[in-house]
Amino acid sequence: MINLRYIAGLLGALLIFATPLWAQDKEEACDSAHWYCVEALNVGLPAVPSEIDRETPRATMESLVRAVRRDDWVGAAHLLDLSDIREDRQQQVGTSLIRQLETVISRKTVIDWDKLLDRPDALDATATSDRAMAGTPRKSLLLWTLDMEDYPASIRLNRIKAEDGEPVWVFSRHTVQNIPRLYERYGPGRLETMLPDVLTQNTVVDLALWELIGLPVLIVLAIYVARLVWLLTSWVAQRIPSRLAQQMLNSVRGPACVVVSTLFVMVLEAKIFSFSAELTTILVPTAWLGLIGAGLWFVVNCVEVILDHLTKVEETDLTLKEEVHKRTTATRISAARRVFVVAVVLVGGGIFLSQTNVFQNLGLTLLGTAGAVTLVLGFAARSILSNIMSSLQIALNGSAKIGDRIVFNDALCHVERIHFTYVQLRDWDGTRLVVPVTEFVSTPFKNWTMQEPEMLRIVKIKLSHAADVDALRDAFDKVIDEMEDKYIGKRDDACVRVGGQDVLGMEVWFLVPCADPNTSWEAACDAREGIVAEIHKLAEKQGVEYFPQVSAAEESVRSSV
Repeated sequence: MINLRYIAGLLGALLIFATPLWAQDKEEACDSAHWYCVEALNVGLPAVPSEIDRETPRATMESLVRAVRRDDWVGAAHLLDLSDIREDRQQQVGTSLIRQLETVISRKTVIDWDKLLDRPDALDATATSDRAMAGTPRKSLLLWTLDMEDYPASIRLNRIKAEDGEPVWVFSRHTVQNIPRLYERYGPGRLETMLPDVLTQNTVVDLALWELIGLPVLIVLAIYVARLVWLLTSWVAQRIPSRLAQQMLNSVRGPACVVVSTLFVMVLEAKIFSFSAELTTILVPTAWLGLIGAGLWFVVNCVEVILDHLTKVEETDLTLKEEVHKRTTATRISAARRVFVVAVVLVGGGIFLSQTNVFQNLGLTLLGTAGAVTLVLGFAARSILSNIMSSLQIALNGSAKIGDRIVFNDALCHVERIHFTYVQLRDWDGTRLVVPVTEFVSTPFKNWTMQEPEMLRIVKIKLSHAADVDALRDAFDKVIDEMEDKYIGKRDDACVRVGGQDVLGMEVWFLVPCADPNTSWEAACDAREGIVAEIHKLAEKQGVEYFPQVSAAEESVRSSV
């Protein structure tokens, strides 16, 4: 007798094992590596018109352009994946959604047609091997990304195959889901909806007439807003008793103007104006660059004011010998400022580059152009970078500090500023000498203030052989005693030496001990004046000519020989 329970159990086991195999066969029937599989696609729409070609990504976009020109929105609805919409509403909703999507695409995207390959598998045969999808068929292509309030929304084409049809390229379900919110955010602004049709027509430059008029108006309004912010900030600064607060407000006027005017433009562009993609791709990165740059500018100015307030080196004469510590402090602060500014620029550049879709929205391939851009920028900025590193080198090795007295190319100067790209020197007559930092570092110079402040200045005077050197020593001691104490250093270092002689006479050196290199030149001039006066007195008293009796012509001939 046949056991029915045994047979039923055997059939159930066979069914359990056969189910995965059946599912696997069904899955293999759909090549999911090349397309997305659905049971049916847009069955609620009429038959696909012959003018609608969805075989390749480029054909889909071209069909959208042609359908818009023919005003065939029902046919264009076949370019959407309407799987999430009920069949009885697909025609009505689909025509509305494709209108909205075309508006968003035309206004806020710049489609790179070179990336829309005219191949059904969207395989890029020209891609290099280092690209992730090189030589690989594609079933999804990202056309653009637009920011929404809570997340970025992508506009994407997917390759979809229905059970009873061929694979076609249409806008993805997720793109279709985001169309209403994208249109609400990036569709026509309030101003455009109230304009007459003549102002909304495209011009020769592919911009609407109202855009050509509205952009200059927007720029003028932004400048006017920036001017108001400047005047308001200045007015507030004048009425604050605190000097530090006044300096802070005055230093942030520029950043405040940039921030407020940029935000003003962004709000108007988002709420009232709604420019097309050609203008948006320029305005958005420019606005972000303005905001980030203004923020960094604000930080740098505030730090500068605080450092100036803490050190107060501007109110001190750093050339005085007792200000050695402040000279070092001022130089280190100057170097710290340069390091801080460089760091701020690098951070700001990183923030700008990291902003979502900045380079994509500009239509640039960052990875492909990074090498060339780096070479161009590096070549253009090599001199600036060299000067910056040289200025830091001066601050680190202490070869010249702010306030030092130096002799640079036979010019007696004080170091006033050490900037990013140049060193500012003040000559003894008050003129300023501006020297590139790289030239300043590579040119030997004398630093009279370096190490010990005391120094000897040598006054060389040509005298005849009949001059009494001992009498000159006594006269020199008298001159030194009569000079001001602030000029003279260790008096024991004052002496007279005969440094050379020839047929015309002897060269007498008068060593003047100077207490401060910054006043040593004045001390040497006063000493020379006193010495010449004493020599005349000795010559008159002794009846001896102390100066060589030689004409200018004879001296010129002798020097040339």
